Amino acid sequence: QVQLVESGGGLVQPGGSLRLSCAASGFTFSSYAMSWYRQAPGKERELVAGITSTTGIINYAGSVKGRFTISRDNAKNTVYLQMNSLKPEDTAVYYCNARFTSKYGGKDYWGQGTLVTVSS
Repeated sequence: QVQLVESGGGLVQPGGSLRLSCAASGFTFSSYAMSWYRQAPGKERELVAGITSTTGIINYAGSVKGRFTISRDNAKNTVYLQMNSLKPEDTAVYYCNARFTSKYGGKDYWGQGTLVTVSS
């Protein structure tokens, strides 16, 4: 059974930090690209950061570059998102995504999300 379980969300003041974690199980974690997405109220889900499976290539949305850091620990089947200098516009539900692609097809898994609220 595939599971992606996010944790670490909560309420934080502007300028503060949070670290999100996503614990994966039920699939070969090291073979999957991992990403964090977020969805703010009334907005579409957007990619925040992603890290590839084997090469570890990382990409960030322009709005979080320099403030957020994505990392993965294949030994612990966990991906992290360190969020610094948080702004009210970072308020959203943050989702973990696992994606496997090959010439034979692909698989796509999502977590349930964790709420991040940035407010004074």
